[in-house]
Amino acid sequence: MNNYLFEYLEILKNEKRYSLKTIDSYRRDIEKFMLFMDKEGCSFKEVDIIIIRNFLSEELNNGITKRSCKRRLSACKGFFKFLFKRGVAEKNDFVILNPLKLEKKFPHALYKEQIEKIFNENKNRTDEMMPRDQAIIETLYFTGIRASELVNLKLEDIFLKDRLLRVIGKGNKERVVPFTEQCRDTITEYVFKFREKLLSRAKIPSDYLFLNKNGGQLTTRGLELILSELEKKLGLNFGLHPHIFRHSFATHLLEAGMDLRLIQELLGHDSINATQVYTHVSDKSMQEIYIKSHPRAKKS
Repeated sequence: MNNYLFEYLEILKNEKRYSLKTIDSYRRDIEKFMLFMDKEGCSFKEVDIIIIRNFLSEELNNGITKRSCKRRLSACKGFFKFLFKRGVAEKNDFVILNPLKLEKKFPHALYKEQIEKIFNENKNRTDEMMPRDQAIIETLYFTGIRASELVNLKLEDIFLKDRLLRVIGKGNKERVVPFTEQCRDTITEYVFKFREKLLSRAKIPSDYLFLNKNGGQLTTRGLELILSELEKKLGLNFGLHPHIFRHSFATHLLEAGMDLRLIQELLGHDSINATQVYTHVSDKSMQEIYIKSHPRAKKS
């Protein structure tokens, strides 16, 4: 790895407190541009708007999405700001590049009936991993937490009596999220009746809430595979992914009339802008809310 890149990533880690996942993403994006620099035979001092545009054109021609390109340009922009301050780069033309316009993508959410179908049909499974999987999908939906937050939950983070979860989110920010009685009962059954069986298979005891089939800590990739296999077992085609439960959680709360600021707090979003994407309620829901709310919309 380039020494300047290593130094920059250390700053992101120790000073800016970026997550390891984010830092790895920055590294890969910057290294991609540095490979392009090597191919073009240019140094940091020679990088200008033409080089950057040529890189962008090559990425788009190779089928890289605008969203990925925008992320790579953003990572390089920060890196070249660092290089400019060090005197390694003579300028940072990433700041004058016109930003790519992206098509706005709305998060896909399941209908409430689909959520119920998943819950009910999963309970009919007869294999041994059913209790854990049921606890996972209910926790994801009833709390709206991220995949990384779920796999890092420990036993000490769950308060069954109060029906609360302590979650460590992005930037190591802590928040408390409530959950329902149904979710509490499902988690309780998993913890006290099934988790010990998984734990007995582990070489080293674990205090993580959700365990893999060998009794170790569950990973985000493992969680994705669990949901993919669960969908196959149930014969469904909903595109199950950890984030689809998070999107459904936020969308259903918004449709029920919950304040957007509170949803922002529950999701752990730093900015309300990230939460506003959920304001795209369905036409049916919008019409129902309109009829209930407008004084002249009701039939006499």
